[in-house]
Amino acid sequence: MDKTTQPEAVSSVLKVFNILQALGEEGKQGVSELSQRLMMSKATTYRFLQTMKTLGYVTQVDDADKYSLTIKLFELGAMSLKDVDLIALADKEMRTLSAATNEALHLGALDEDSIVYIHKIDSNYDLRMQSRIGRRNPLYSTAIGKVLLAGLPDNMVQQTLRDVEFVKHTEKTHDNIAQLMDELALVRQQHYAEDQEEQEPGLHCIAAPIYDRLGNVIAGLSISFPTIRFDADRKAQYISMLHQAGRRISEGLGFGDYPTS
Repeated sequence: MDKTTQPEAVSSVLKVFNILQALGEEGKQGVSELSQRLMMSKATTYRFLQTMKTLGYVTQVDDADKYSLTIKLFELGAMSLKDVDLIALADKEMRTLSAATNEALHLGALDEDSIVYIHKIDSNYDLRMQSRIGRRNPLYSTAIGKVLLAGLPDNMVQQTLRDVEFVKHTEKTHDNIAQLMDELALVRQQHYAEDQEEQEPGLHCIAAPIYDRLGNVIAGLSISFPTIRFDADRKAQYISMLHQAGRRISEGLGFGDYPTS
């Protein structure tokens, strides 16, 4: 491209994206509305709209002087997400958390009536949780499991755990679904879950959800540590760090409305 045409080309690109943003924010609009909003001439606005219409990015509503976005931009966005790697996104955040806490980090996903660990970073301490990638654990007695269940409606929770025996791993393990359902209501409210020595004696875990682009909970991210290293004053800090990591991972997957307590 000749250098003398570059400023004009850049200006045209900016105008196109300004039109797209205006239509995205305000919905269908006419040429006059858009030209006033964007401080462009009606002739220029009309010319750009017709080109964008030909390319399939906008449509003319009912043959009236109103234009709106098509789903083509969404389709392009979806194409960019198809190669997104959950584990790669999570690994970056988990390494940041590991450096800040020195504790064990786990990424877990739902598999039928259990969780399966799909990624982990070990604690830097000698006293650490024994786990491995691919290991399965119950949903009802783990922080990640509770986060995953809390992302389901109650009837799906009941169906998922229908044939599950509530084994008493410790004296603090839930006895039945009814007890668990009470806690899941709290998990949904606060957007994190805890395993307070329910899976292993002396082990405390806190987990936060990870969402896909449709807002479904597809994984849980947890920090695990022996209770002898648990400082109640750090709980809020750990929860905040998990929420920040969960938000960034979810945003990488296309979800931009991460909830926190």
